[in-house]
Amino acid sequence: MTMTMTRSTYEETVRRLSRQSVTKHFDAYADVDWDAPDMAVDPDDARFELPAVDPLGATNWYRSLPAETRTRIGLHRIAAAMKVGKEFESVLKRGLLEFAARLPNGAPEFRYAYHEVIEEAHHSLMFQEFVNRSGLQVHGLTWDMKFGARRVIVMARRFPAQFFVFVLGGEDPIDHVQRTVLRSGRDIHPLLERIMRIHVTEEARHLSFARQYLRSTVPKLPRWRRAVMSIQAPIILHTMAGVMMRPPKDLVRRYGIPKDVLREAYPHDGPAAQSVRDSLRKVRALLVELGLVGPVAKRLWKRLRLWDDAPIGASL
Repeated sequence: MTMTMTRSTYEETVRRLSRQSVTKHFDAYADVDWDAPDMAVDPDDARFELPAVDPLGATNWYRSLPAETRTRIGLHRIAAAMKVGKEFESVLKRGLLEFAARLPNGAPEFRYAYHEVIEEAHHSLMFQEFVNRSGLQVHGLTWDMKFGARRVIVMARRFPAQFFVFVLGGEDPIDHVQRTVLRSGRDIHPLLERIMRIHVTEEARHLSFARQYLRSTVPKLPRWRRAVMSIQAPIILHTMAGVMMRPPKDLVRRYGIPKDVLREAYPHDGPAAQSVRDSLRKVRALLVELGLVGPVAKRLWKRLRLWDDAPIGASL
């Protein structure tokens, strides 16, 4: 059943998120002690090794590699994810500015959007600084993703509801991964842990705004707009989750990962595929709540292997 959030409730939520951005925010350089000895990035540090729960880290091929190669693959994976994250947040920032440009005077979303742009800029600084200190030449988004990003930025102005589905598609999977790592009890490199803790703290606000904006806006959209969203949403989520949660092609080439190892690690229906579905559980539940998963859309979700009949469980 679609639930419409009242305008007053929505606006108070946006104002509360803006106040939180003032009282609890981080600076990429003031709040990370980059030059502390324990923060140094050593490519041979065993804490960068992929854990056994990682799809690639669980393969016999990976476990049989020399220790220094395992740690370098793990570091490369982290640095590549941060590079992708930095470029995703570049798209997000430009989209938020386009979104804010059309808001009327007095709209509470304007202040919030600029707070988020500032916070995302600090995230980008952290991510790029980590990449620089890794010493690795990693690539970010592929050329086709960069080309498509132009459409996403335009979408933020013309169809902001769809834009915020894109936001959830990029932010929810990485938030899921980082929270899982932080709860794992593993010995995490202190620099990586500090970056992740800052990121998940502020992303909680960003995800909350995207969800509340959709709850406030989607029920009021014309039927044809909702129909477009219902079909495009699983395609967007499938694309974004794949980028965020699979090893990039340059890592595969550099370390000569065999195709049969990739098929073993990332089969169509295995732990890696379930991890993707888990990472999208909250956004899937939201779209169901908003009436954006009808019979046709549900078949598409299943075809893309994103659907999960397991109870949602977690609160949104």
